[in-house]
Amino acid sequence: MVDMKPEDRNHNFLTTNRFYVEIDSTLKASFSECSGLDVQIDKETYFEGGVNEQQRIFLKQTKFGDITLKRGMSDDQLFWDWINQVIEHGKAKRCDLNILTFNQAGETMQCWTLLAAVPIAWKTPGLRADSSAVAIEELTLAFEGLKVMKNDKSERVSPSLSRSQSGYFESPAKR
Repeated sequence: MVDMKPEDRNHNFLTTNRFYVEIDSTLKASFSECSGLDVQIDKETYFEGGVNEQQRIFLKQTKFGDITLKRGMSDDQLFWDWINQVIEHGKAKRCDLNILTFNQAGETMQCWTLLAAVPIAWKTPGLRADSSAVAIEELTLAFEGLKVMKNDKSERVSPSLSRSQSGYFESPAKR
């Protein structure tokens, strides 16, 4: 059995049904599902001659998974308008997107900020005359970077980030 320290026993665990998604720090739509948030760091494995019981791991580039947002279809064309900018003009507005999770008391516990999110796919459900299911539309987003912040009473949970002169994102502490 693992002996836990007292501070490890007081975690405030989250449930997956308590979340909001903000686009440009504004709640613009309700979402029924948000999936695909993942990070993977590529690696290269190197085997040294004569060292048969070990291998060396060299870390390479970080890759971020695509995020899929789902919501019930309505007359709000937010998703379509956003991806239509790419279709019609070949350029989309990039937006910072916050995924906020809450505990059972309704307090914001963690925020994942997707930097410079851009739509790459939009999908509607199949339409069937014999179905009574709610029509769910999907928007898939790619993004350039990720920041994660936990709830800290001394600072705002949603980070304020901006691009440097070189085009990369930096946190307020580095400005």
